[in-house]
Amino acid sequence: MADEFRTTEVGERYARALFDLAGETGRLAAVRADLAALRAAWDESADLRRLAGSPVISAEDQRRGLVAVAEKAKFDATTVKFLGLLGQNHRAGDLPAVIAGFDALYAQQAGIVAAEVVSAAALDAGQLRSIKAALATALGKDPEMTARVDPSLLGGLKVKVGSRLFDASLKTKLDQMKFALKRA
Repeated sequence: MADEFRTTEVGERYARALFDLAGETGRLAAVRADLAALRAAWDESADLRRLAGSPVISAEDQRRGLVAVAEKAKFDATTVKFLGLLGQNHRAGDLPAVIAGFDALYAQQAGIVAAEVVSAAALDAGQLRSIKAALATALGKDPEMTARVDPSLLGGLKVKVGSRLFDASLKTKLDQMKFALKRA
């Protein structure tokens, strides 16, 4: 699911509008927390993804559904209104891109370096601390790190910092070896 959270032109426009509104009203931290919760819900709930992505669900039903989710989660009023607008405009399917765009704008303003660590198996707290310390040394500042599991990697890690990807996964190494053998 995390692969869905990439910016798009539409997502960036909506994210900019939400970011500006949240900043003007002093609700930036609250909206950011709401979007983090919404991102987790998106990853966990097939029903939420269906509600947002189905072309057969009317814009009004998407609006009502998103607002109901936001109210049940006790989101900030700014977030609730924004989700209603997103659903009303039949743009609920763009929610992952909006979240990614908002995160990028927030990180840029706050000077945060975001890092995503992908591993073949779940990492324990000690391993995550070690990776975070190594990234902090390499980057010169503490990264805001997220971790996820992708069993298809077979082993090793992928670390994405900004637009840079450091791929030390076993799957990539095997693919490179296979490619080299085909060329030989």
